This record gives sequence, structure tokens and C-alpha cells, in this order.
Amino acid sequence: MYETIEDFIKDWRREASATLKIFRTLTNTSLEQKVCSEGRSLGFIAWHITKSIKEMGERTGLNIPAPGENIPTPNDAREIADVYLNASQALLQQVQTKWTDAALHDEMEMFGERWKRGFTLASIISHQTHHRGQMTVLMRQAGLPVPGVCGPSREEWIKWGMQPKQ
Repeated sequence: MYETIEDFIKDWRREASATLKIFRTLTNTSLEQKVCSEGRSLGFIAWHITKSIKEMGERTGLNIPAPGENIPTPNDAREIADVYLNASQALLQQVQTKWTDAALHDEMEMFGERWKRGFTLASIISHQTHHRGQMTVLMRQAGLPVPGVCGPSREEWIKWGMQPKQ
């Protein structure tokens, strides 16, 4: 749970940048990649992350300009990344300008429970980090390079002329 807006801002800038790095690596063809026929596609997961910023933000009283729940996943990877960038910037801007540190303790209904705004912000980050991890597996299956997010990726080790860590 966040106690200060400033702490959230620092984390969100880093995490949104990492997510955008993953999104900018996607190709239109890779959006259809699934682990199995019943699984979620790479494009679906990216779009889900993007739409969740709006959904969770709006439950806390923010107005995030992003697609609603029933908007289908675009077939254009660049469009998904651009919409994500706009939604993530809107979340940051609105938290900075509309809330105070004290407002992070305000509670509201979230998925049948009562969550504090500060907890919701932490959950938005955890949610996208969880799905970002799923995406990297699908990216490898699709033959895409995986950018380093929490340290160098295998591809980055090789690019630097080093042996990848096992």
C-alpha cells in the first residue's frame, strides 16, 4: 500500500516504462501467440493490462481515457502500446493532481471488497507485473527478443558479448 503520492510516482514511472518496453517489442503477428488453444493471447494480455488501468482507476474516482471493458483487442501492436502509454500517463497525472497523501487512505468498493486507494495503486502495479511475466513467456514462444526489465535478458547478455546466466 502506498502512503505517499511521491512513492507511487517513482514506482509507476519505472513500472510503466518497463511495461511499455515489453509492449513496444510486440509485432502484429505475435499478438495471436498463445500457450495453448484455450489460453489468452499475447495481444489479449497486453490489452487487458491497458484496460485495467481504466477500470481500476475509475473505481477510485479517476477518469482514465482508455478503452472500456467491451472494446475488442486491436490487431495492431503499435496501437496497443500507444493506448497503454496514454492511459499510464493519465493515471500518473491524475493521481498527482487530484489526490493528496491523505486520500490514499480513502476506501472504496473494489471487486466486492473495500480497498484503500493506496492499496489499489499497489495492486495496479502488481497486476501488470504479473501479466508482464506471462507476456515474456509468450514472446519467447513467438520468437521475439525479450527486453530486460528487472535486469538483463538473455538477449542482452549475448549482445554484450557475455555468457547468459543460467
